Amino acid sequence: MIKLSTKGRYGMRLMVNLARHHKNGREAIILKNVSEEEGISIRYLEQIIIPLKINKLVKSIRGAGGGYTLGKSPTEIRVCDVLQALEGTCSLVECVEDETYCDKTKICGTHDIWKGATQLLKDYFSGITLQDALELTDKKIAAAKKKAKAK
Repeated sequence: MIKLSTKGRYGMRLMVNLARHHKNGREAIILKNVSEEEGISIRYLEQIIIPLKINKLVKSIRGAGGGYTLGKSPTEIRVCDVLQALEGTCSLVECVEDETYCDKTKICGTHDIWKGATQLLKDYFSGITLQDALELTDKKIAAAKKKAKAK
């Protein structure tokens, strides 16, 4: 099974949380609040935020009212940007990004399969913005609240 790491999954939840606060006009949020809202340990969030900051997807604001905010608008940040910052690549196998990784690349038929599948993933993740992810999340939250009220 091919799996995204917790770093990638939690990083997306962190970014959607920051997008929600960005949308509501609140400029910065502290990681402690994100930790409570998302149920992710603050220590893990502190690790995740570093590559996001290095890649200018988030920025830190110091002082009173400080914390973290998005480095760009949610419509400008793509899922592939977040995954690239956190996972390093969206490739299914190492030889797709680095053809020198394996000496069989030139004669390996499965290499072309992995390369094609990797391109499909990259295209898919490139087509989804953080704004799209926020809207999907908000719809699911609204549906869950409606279902809970109906009970």
